[in-house]
Amino acid sequence: MRIDRIKLISEMAIQEIKVGELSEKAGVSRVTISAMRSGKSCTKNSAIHVARALGVDVEELLEQPRKEQEQ
Repeated sequence: MRIDRIKLISEMAIQEIKVGELSEKAGVSRVTISAMRSGKSCTKNSAIHVARALGVDVEELLEQPRKEQEQ
């Protein structure tokens, strides 16, 4: 599962929450949050915990599949 890094970073900025705070609130490691912010994939469970900690639906944070460009 891949969280959209821009959406996550934006939501964290809006809520003025830092990596350590989100990590503690979500019950996941700082490394996991940092990996998500870097665009790396994560487990579904981690994504759900982070979304809940931010008070948003997990679907709001997910990366949307890229549409193939028509030629």
